[in-house]
Amino acid sequence: MSNVIGKVLSSSPDSIVVTIQNLKALEDNKDKLQIGQYLKIADGNSNYIVSVINNIKAMDYSIEDDIKLIIETQPIGSIIEDGFRRGTKNLPVPTEPVYVLDAGMLDRIFGAGAEYNFPMGVLSQNENIQVKVNGDKFFGKHIAIVGSTGAGKSCTVAKILQGAVGINNSLNIYSEEQKNSHIIIFDIHSEYSAAFTLAQEQKFTLNNLSVDKMKLPYWLMNSEELESLFIESNENNSHNQISMFKNAVIFNKEKHNPTINDITYDTPVYFDIKEVFNYIENMNREVISKLETENCPKLADNTLVRNRKQLYFDDVYEFVPQSTAAATKASNGPFHGEFNRFLSRLETKLTDKRLNFLLNPTKEDGGLYSTNDFEELMK
Repeated sequence: MSNVIGKVLSSSPDSIVVTIQNLKALEDNKDKLQIGQYLKIADGNSNYIVSVINNIKAMDYSIEDDIKLIIETQPIGSIIEDGFRRGTKNLPVPTEPVYVLDAGMLDRIFGAGAEYNFPMGVLSQNENIQVKVNGDKFFGKHIAIVGSTGAGKSCTVAKILQGAVGINNSLNIYSEEQKNSHIIIFDIHSEYSAAFTLAQEQKFTLNNLSVDKMKLPYWLMNSEELESLFIESNENNSHNQISMFKNAVIFNKEKHNPTINDITYDTPVYFDIKEVFNYIENMNREVISKLETENCPKLADNTLVRNRKQLYFDDVYEFVPQSTAAATKASNGPFHGEFNRFLSRLETKLTDKRLNFLLNPTKEDGGLYSTNDFEELMK
């Protein structure tokens, strides 16, 4: 081949050292002998190794026309029958010829194929060559884009996702095709909306759920999510909090959904978190009358509580005081004062306006969402 630039000086699995045969070879190929460019090295078996340039140095300046130039490279794959494969079984021995890698082979290495079909950008060494990856594998793995402030991380993410959904120069290139990719972006700093807002005629759907628009009723959450929101697991009585909260939620779900059978802690049906608060607050205040004919919780107005589920959700009540006198004998209930911290934390969250989308979501007409709105909420 006519574009030989040098020979192999030494080789190892992670480094192939090449010596350039003369200064003319360097001058004629200076643009292709830069850090990050690629060389093609014969392996002695009619195949070639592709190696990336890591370092270039001169070994002897004593005679300018006979300067000795060394290029250190790292092998990345093999060219076998004009196809590229990652890795290599054979390494070149010293004196094997070295060539610059032509653009056609670069295109085979980084270009499109049945497997590599998703464009990620262009090759820095040759901007006419697109670099493509396996889209299914790329989006099926965890990916991190890192860089210092101002490096362009957000723009990179936006560009990759625009490629996935078919946006190019503010046009929907898939507008006439049945493409149906769904991508969810957690846009904490509100950076990405402009990148995906197209003119109406482009037929591109952007569902921008701002904090004012998003409605995610707490009653859609499962037991684990509810407990992570309301209960501190590191508190000594967290097991009692969980047990009481679970019972109150189930009872309240049954109260508001009388036509649904077999309701569980995880059933996604409506319940009133404020009524749950009332129930637990009453359990926390409860005083039990110990008179022989009563032996049940007793309110300050002398009302006897025979069924907690029928009364405790409606309001927070005052109870009779604890007493050892024979005529008014009463003692604190089994959970009296047990949930002070839990109730304080729950009350704080119920009054936090930042959590309205979760704890107090309302419809456009001001009404509350109920179990019958489940389908609308999912949409």
